[in-house]
Parts: sequence; structure tokens; C-alpha cells
Amino acid sequence: MTADLHVHTTASDGRLSPASIIDQAIQAKLSYIAITDHDTVDGLLQLSTVQQSLPASLFVIPGIELSTDLPENEVHILGYYIDIFNVELCHQLDLLIVHRHERAKQMIIKLNQLGYSITYLRVLELAGQVTSIGRPHIAKALVEKAYFPTIADVFTTLLDKNGPAYVPHYKLTPKQVIELIKIAGGVPVLAHPGLVGNDNIVLDIIDSGILGLEVYHPKHDEGQVEKYLNIANKYKLAITGGSDFHAIPARFPHQLGIFTIPANLACQLQKLSKHKIY
Repeated sequence: MTADLHVHTTASDGRLSPASIIDQAIQAKLSYIAITDHDTVDGLLQLSTVQQSLPASLFVIPGIELSTDLPENEVHILGYYIDIFNVELCHQLDLLIVHRHERAKQMIIKLNQLGYSITYLRVLELAGQVTSIGRPHIAKALVEKAYFPTIADVFTTLLDKNGPAYVPHYKLTPKQVIELIKIAGGVPVLAHPGLVGNDNIVLDIIDSGILGLEVYHPKHDEGQVEKYLNIANKYKLAITGGSDFHAIPARFPHQLGIFTIPANLACQLQKLSKHKIY
């Protein structure tokens, strides 16, 4: 029995719909999968109407991935077993969505000033039904206009942090995110700590009340896995992992089931949660 506890859908910046993710998970014979879109639970809401038709062999964990307000470091916090209808969570997500759209408008203004002719309307059209609009959707518009060959090239040249068209977006502090996830009955887990870039920040977030570490991640090398495994054990934190799957062909893994963790780690997470929706 295997699990993948970090998966994105078209509700945020993934390339596959929630239904297609479920199909791939079934084909890969995963036992647990966590939908963890950026700043939105819309993908889970889409699945909530078809829960009864899911096979008994696949357990869907309601999750989310939230960015935090630490501009110099990449600090994302995952929430597992959240109540996706929690009033306070939904209120904060609504605020984040509004600010995401305002941020997109500001980046497009910067791009226009730099000589790249794209419009906010076209970005919305390319994003489709996505509420959690972000840089990948803007990058898609630039690729469509043949300014760049790939989305990765857009990020490298313009949209990466400190790039000429980058605009920071509204975020909560790590402690606020941790508390929000707990209020929603969920389990807060620090995503890919190896990408934070500073283990002192990792320790600060542990002090802020995080309950788990994403030890297993495609961008963690063996040394990082061992280090964060030791830290998790030392502080008695839940150990998790996932593929950070976006269904991007050039990004590992290109399909579900290639990068997995033992299913018992998902079971341990469930014991820490206060709300079980599925």
C-alpha cells in the first residue's frame, strides 16, 4: 500500500483535473492521495459530489498548500484532513483569491511596461475555471504569444522572485497558517523543508506549532531526507511525503505512482486530525 500526499490539480497550477488525478491514482494503485492545491479547496469541492463512486481501495485526503509571508525564503505549509467548509478557512481563502487576482493585474502591468503585450482578460481565459490564479497562467499567455518557448523560460527571465515582473502576493505568517489549519481541524505540515534554504527557519516553524515535516520530496537528496527524518523524530513530528505532482511533462514525476511513500504514514496523519471529511 502506497500514498502520495502532495498533488496539485487544475484548481490551482496543476495540468490535470481532479477527476483525472483520481483516474491516475487508481491506475497507479495508490491507497491514499492528498489533493493539496495552492490557496484553494475548489478541486476537493469538485470531488465532493462523486465521493460515493470512488473505489474503496482509494482514500482521498482533503488538503491544501498555503504560502507564508517570509519573502526571502520559500516557506509553504500543507494542511491535511481539513474541513473544507470551515468558515474561517473559507474566509481567508476568499481573501487570498482576491489578492491573487490583484497581483496578476499588477504583474501584467509590469510586463506591458517591459514590452510584453498580454492582457488580464486573456490570462483569465487561459486559466479557465481556476480561482487560484497565479504566475503559471501569466506565463502561459506569454508562451502563447511566442515571447518564450516554455513556461520555465518565462519564470527564469521575468517571474521568478526578484524578476523584473515579479510581484509578491498577500500571505499569512507561518504561525497564522498553522493556527488556521488547526482551526479547520487539520494537521499542519511544513512542505519541502529542504527548499526553505535555512534550517533555523525550519526550527522556528517547529516552535510555532507545526505537527509534521514533508521529509520525502522529489527535490530532497538522500542527505536531506536523513536530516529531516532525524529532526522529525527528535521533535516527535509526523513524517510525510509526496510527489508535488503538477502533471508537467518536463518535471519529475511526470505521472502519479512514480514517487510514493508507505501508506502507514498517511494513517499516522489521520490520528492527529480533528476533522475527518472522507
